[in-house]
Amino acid sequence: MTVFRSLQRAGARGPRLLTCAALALAIAVGVSAAPATAPANDQRMIANFIDTDISKVAEAVHMVTHKTFIIDPRVRAQVTIYSSTPMSPEAFYQAFVSILQVHGYVAVQTGDVVKIIPNTDERIYPSNDLPDRVSGTSDELVTQVVQLKNVNALQLVPVLRPLVPQQAQINAYAPSNMIIIADRASNVNRLMRIIARVDRAGDADVEVIQMQNASATEVARVVTQLYTTPGANAETGGQPMKIIADERSNSVLVSGESSARLRARALIAHLDTPLQVGGETQVVYLKYEDAEKLAAKLKEQITGVSQGAPGTANATPTAQAERSTIIWPDVPNNALVITAPPKTMRTIKGIIDKLDIRRAQVLVEAIIVDVNLDKSAELGVNWALWSQNANNNSIPGATFLTPVGGASLVDLANAVQNPTNINPALESGTTVAVGRIAQTGLSFAAMLRALRSDDNSNVISTPSALTMDHQEATIKVAQEVPFLTGQYSNASTAVAGTVTPFQTIQREEVGTILKLTPQINGSNAIVLKIDLESSQVIPKSAGPQGAVDLTTSKRTVSTQVLIEDGGIIVIGGLIGNEYDRTETRVPILGSIPLIGALFKDRTATHQRKNLMVFIRPQILKDGIDSTIETNNKYNFIREEQRQVGSKELLPLLPGVKSPLLPTIPPPQAAPAPAPAPQAAPATPAGSAQPIAAPGGDTATAAPPQSSPPPAPAAAPPASPPPGDTK
Repeated sequence: MTVFRSLQRAGARGPRLLTCAALALAIAVGVSAAPATAPANDQRMIANFIDTDISKVAEAVHMVTHKTFIIDPRVRAQVTIYSSTPMSPEAFYQAFVSILQVHGYVAVQTGDVVKIIPNTDERIYPSNDLPDRVSGTSDELVTQVVQLKNVNALQLVPVLRPLVPQQAQINAYAPSNMIIIADRASNVNRLMRIIARVDRAGDADVEVIQMQNASATEVARVVTQLYTTPGANAETGGQPMKIIADERSNSVLVSGESSARLRARALIAHLDTPLQVGGETQVVYLKYEDAEKLAAKLKEQITGVSQGAPGTANATPTAQAERSTIIWPDVPNNALVITAPPKTMRTIKGIIDKLDIRRAQVLVEAIIVDVNLDKSAELGVNWALWSQNANNNSIPGATFLTPVGGASLVDLANAVQNPTNINPALESGTTVAVGRIAQTGLSFAAMLRALRSDDNSNVISTPSALTMDHQEATIKVAQEVPFLTGQYSNASTAVAGTVTPFQTIQREEVGTILKLTPQINGSNAIVLKIDLESSQVIPKSAGPQGAVDLTTSKRTVSTQVLIEDGGIIVIGGLIGNEYDRTETRVPILGSIPLIGALFKDRTATHQRKNLMVFIRPQILKDGIDSTIETNNKYNFIREEQRQVGSKELLPLLPGVKSPLLPTIPPPQAAPAPAPAPQAAPATPAGSAQPIAAPGGDTATAAPPQSSPPPAPAAAPPASPPPGDTK
């Protein structure tokens, strides 16, 4: 007691300064009672402990602050603290609380009593609950409730939980949007400052956005579905964004924070853009498709989509759009007039854009090669022996009169007696005859006849047709030949004894008929459906025996093939080789060498048939390809016309020139940039211009091109059409 008082008196002479070492010394000598008078407020001390039991430090704090400590038996630690700055009693107590935190203990104050316990039990003891001010430097245990105004408490707790130790508590109370924190005062103060920074008042306001083109109701529905979800008000503590449509003013009302309103305003401005053309009724001019046909197909499409929609047809938006959709064609302008809601309008215009395109064209050339070689030869002898009696009657003796080449010795004798009636067969071949005709006695006549016939035909025809993709084309180069199909006669009742004959005749096309349908696939290959017929009339002399009317030979090909662009493929053909040999002779006598030749005749025929049909398609993708192909054909025909009659030294009709196609006109200059009201429209690239041809016909001229230039009119084509080789 004497030591403590001496220290106290020494501190009274100036600034009162006590050292914890002196206090510890006083405690060591048995001084346990506090001085009779409390230390002044300006009392300062320097605390230095070296490996001191924590209970001794608590006792020193008790002597300075006069606080009552209850120490849990589990509180055991050796404390070391160095301080060179004087501290007040309250600061010394806060330093002691920090020492407890370092060693895993906590000071829980209940009234005037301070309990020192392990920090694992801090949650079951009351602490400094709801203080008016939470110190940012104290390590005492406090419990504080923070009211949030703008931020959702449930969403903020997971963000703050990593900032508190494991034994501390931080929870959210959703109904009142509060956060409850139980931790050291310094950490609670830090969390309160973080919450104050996060829980800023939002810039909530209401904006009125006037719609200029779109419907406010439709825009509000779309934006609401995008930015709001069911139950959002229950999960968010701040003010949610609200979007309402005012149909009277066609405006959209948006409320919420500035950032949310900014996003909504940008989206609404994007949706409130005018359509490219028109409103709910638009006129679409077609370039390539037929308006009448396309209108019917679009109506079927809209009706089919409406019928295929799920649910009741009268209640679905698709069915309502179908009822309000009207499509009708304007044939003179080849245009479609469409009335439909915006969504249906976009669908219809998308279909039109895909269908109304320039389709590629296909030039198909069929090459028909028909090579026939017919050879025939006949050799035979006719002879006859006879005599005449007194009445000038012929008495036959022996004869061999087999016709050779269609004529016999009898035909020769008739020609001698009546030269005006000669068998035409005698006019061909070689005939040698000898004989003796006597009034009495034996008469004889003999004829040697030889005939050789060679018939060679080489026919090449190249029918061609130009058609669009998936479009059937037909070309006919034929004659209508009459064929007798029936006849009868009846007796006329008006005039007795008269007969009225009656015949029925049917005309059929004989020539070359080509039907084709091309289909272009993505690899520049062409699927061709081909129907080809090539027929001709056979002369009666070359026709089959017994024919009562005209005979025609017909060759047909009906197939479907796949051909590469510009390639040649054979689609059909016939190769035949026939050899026939006929010998007519008298039995036994005709077999005798040499002499047997007088009793026989021989006939031999050899026929070879070669028929091939080739197809060459070419895709004309644009106007340039069409122009090049047209120029080639145009110049080829013009050169063929020029050669007609050009080699006559003495023309029969001097001064009369063969008709000739006009030259292809030169490229026209580009029109002026400023269109004049009376100016003719410029010719589209790749299109052809009709030009007048002699005789009132029209021909197609190439459009103006910069490259390549048109071939000269007098120049022959680069390559003749297939089949024109000589």
